[in-house]
Amino acid sequence: MTRDRKDPPEPTEARGIPEPAHVREQRKEHESQNQDEALEETFPASDPVSPFIPTKAPD
Repeated sequence: MTRDRKDPPEPTEARGIPEPAHVREQRKEHESQNQDEALEETFPASDPVSPFIPTKAPD
């Protein structure tokens, strides 16, 4: 089974050695760059805002 870093460890799973600060900074920078790239690829949104203005229903 695959797991994310944010998933809590299983009760029987041993915790590894702590992540060094410089490795964490590199990982966070890489994640930030990936997120920025994904945002650029999805902008602008797929559809522009519709200028439709509803009128009163006929009586």
